[in-house]
Amino acid sequence: MSNPLHHESKKEFQLERLILFSDAVFAIAITLLVIEIRVPELHDEYSDRALLKELGHLVPKFLGFVISFFIIGRYWVVHHTIFGFVTRYDAKLIRLNLFFLFSIVLMPFTNGLYGEYSAPHTMHLITPVAFYAGNVCLTGLTNYWLYSYVSDPKHKLAEFPSQDYVTQGKLRSLIVPSIFLLSIPVAMFNGYVARYVPILIPFVMGFVARRYRSKKANIQTA
Repeated sequence: MSNPLHHESKKEFQLERLILFSDAVFAIAITLLVIEIRVPELHDEYSDRALLKELGHLVPKFLGFVISFFIIGRYWVVHHTIFGFVTRYDAKLIRLNLFFLFSIVLMPFTNGLYGEYSAPHTMHLITPVAFYAGNVCLTGLTNYWLYSYVSDPKHKLAEFPSQDYVTQGKLRSLIVPSIFLLSIPVAMFNGYVARYVPILIPFVMGFVARRYRSKKANIQTA
């Protein structure tokens, strides 16, 4: 439970501090991603051709940046949505939120590792894929734990529209880590293909959403 010394009128302010701190962590993490992409330097030949060649070497890092940008952005949206229903907090919620944010601040490092070794001659390396996929899995699982704890009626921390809304949210939170986890065994056979496994995310989410709506419709008409 929250500290009994905190006055009732300050609880809303304390909850707002928790949300603002989380937003700041997301903002810093998403900004740090681009630091790994350094402006190329020319030493021998100063020409557009040479510059474009050096920029071409940055393509793997830029692709990693784009993927991580949208992953962190997506989890910020989810976090924003969850806390939009939160009406109070307790000590465990604060701990779970910190654990979730821990996985977010790790992403600039694992993204840098992933991007650094995504060139054609390093595609066979499994470690960069494993570290990055593991980070995303940790983010997804901590998000699921946070969602599950907040949405549990016995804790009386939030007011969600319906249990159906909560079920869909929890289901979606497991899709991203599951697909990234799949990229690890794929990397053992083909590192190049493993880099493109995350492309499956929107398709799987769309498929699961359609199946869920279809199943719900069948139940209602039964």
